[in-house]
Amino acid sequence: MTPALPAGCVIALLGAESTGKTELARALVQRLRERGIAATLVTEYLREWCEREGRTPRPDEQRAIADEQTRRIDAAAASGVVVADTTALMTAVYSEQLFGDTSLYADALSAQRRYAITLLTALDIPWVADAMRDGDHAREPTDTLVRAALSGAGLSFAVVHGSGGERLSNAWNAIISIAGSEGQARARGRGDAKPTSWSWPCEKCSDPECEHRLFSDLLGRRDNPSNPSSEI
Repeated sequence: MTPALPAGCVIALLGAESTGKTELARALVQRLRERGIAATLVTEYLREWCEREGRTPRPDEQRAIADEQTRRIDAAAASGVVVADTTALMTAVYSEQLFGDTSLYADALSAQRRYAITLLTALDIPWVADAMRDGDHAREPTDTLVRAALSGAGLSFAVVHGSGGERLSNAWNAIISIAGSEGQARARGRGDAKPTSWSWPCEKCSDPECEHRLFSDLLGRRDNPSNPSSEI
């Protein structure tokens, strides 16, 4: 099945370090293109910046990095569907986590609201170290901050579990479900409706089994017209 994604639609991937965002983003772009959808990958500007400068940013350099990430996503969205390998929200999260600075959230969340689909990569794959990453100990605090930011702003999202092909399949099913929810809303006359995703009851929950049960239940609802996911 191929999701109905209009030009300008942004699929935003969020998640802690080493949770498979980049691999998943590339796989989604490839699958979209195979299905005849013009899709562009927008990579993580923060990593590009760190590799170019050979260091991590200072607190005063974070805003420009977040703004550039948003600018690149907006520019790509002008010509088709976008898969964003992170957004400015992750820079805002890192600013809070590392520097206690919450000033980037307002603009980052404003940008995030424009994105049709938000996928959060779960912590269920092994940590892979590299020179730009803080360490496995930082993943859970990052994950908690992302969940809190999205939930606090009333922004819906889907959690993606699994590894390799399973992770891609779960992400693809989530995109289909969310895109389908938008179509149902428009069919009911809500022409200005935004795509609907889902979150779990507790924004601090990181129990994979709990999330797996909710994710499976929601996909079951997608396949049962009497209980549509848009009502979640």
